[in-house]
Amino acid sequence: MRPSLLLAALLLPATLAAQPSPALTLWKANRPAFGIFVPSERAPGATDANGKRLPPLYTADGAKTLGANPLLDYLFLNLEGGYDIEAVKAMVAGLKASTGHPTLLVRIPTIADAGAELTRARVSDVLSLGADGVVIPHVRSADEAKLAVSFFKDAKANVWSPTNAKGTTIAMLMIEDKGAVQETDAIAAVEGYSLLSCGIGSLTRDMGGDAPGAETACKHVRDAGAKKGMPSMMTANDKTIADRMAKGYLGLLMAGSTEQTDAIIRTGRELVQRK
Repeated sequence: MRPSLLLAALLLPATLAAQPSPALTLWKANRPAFGIFVPSERAPGATDANGKRLPPLYTADGAKTLGANPLLDYLFLNLEGGYDIEAVKAMVAGLKASTGHPTLLVRIPTIADAGAELTRARVSDVLSLGADGVVIPHVRSADEAKLAVSFFKDAKANVWSPTNAKGTTIAMLMIEDKGAVQETDAIAAVEGYSLLSCGIGSLTRDMGGDAPGAETACKHVRDAGAKKGMPSMMTANDKTIADRMAKGYLGLLMAGSTEQTDAIIRTGRELVQRK
């Protein structure tokens, strides 16, 4: 990290929560929020001297640049495939030093892969570093949803949920497996978390490539969450943004170059007449 960014990180409040959370403010008002997958700053396919593929790279300088983009309500840092606490530290430091403060959500590895105790520790660590929320992927049952909620309770997080309107932390659970779709209503009935969302890419693969079936399943997840007062996040692109918004998704998540994602977000903002 550059010395100037490090100094800024030390002088500013310990958590991003000290700043208003744009995405949370919008969701509390039942309005759409627009965000992006945080892009790796490493060239795609980059390898080390031995030909081993290098992991994604996230820096404070990169986060500072992203934070300054006024179109971004939130940033989605995807660490499901490789947990990296240094990436979280870099993102938090960069956003603290930025002129803007989009909501930072961090997706961590699954409970099934990491185990309950390590996942519990990761939720606590990510929130203590200053992220605004944590995303738990591949939740498979109501019991697992209850376990996920307990992680936030143990971290003493003030989770925003239908039963806690004054909450400041975002807890998001994802349904991404064919079997879990059958448990959607039971998962939605669990109290104590903020968003119930569907991972359409993973679900489509688990359904043998049945894209229309996955879309229908994701809409069921969205509707089940909405009945309980929870918004839902969904990926979108230039061809799907209008449809996603018409179906009531309130977390629109984009991927691509800055030029591409900015254009999609502008389209979405125009649809809700937001300047």
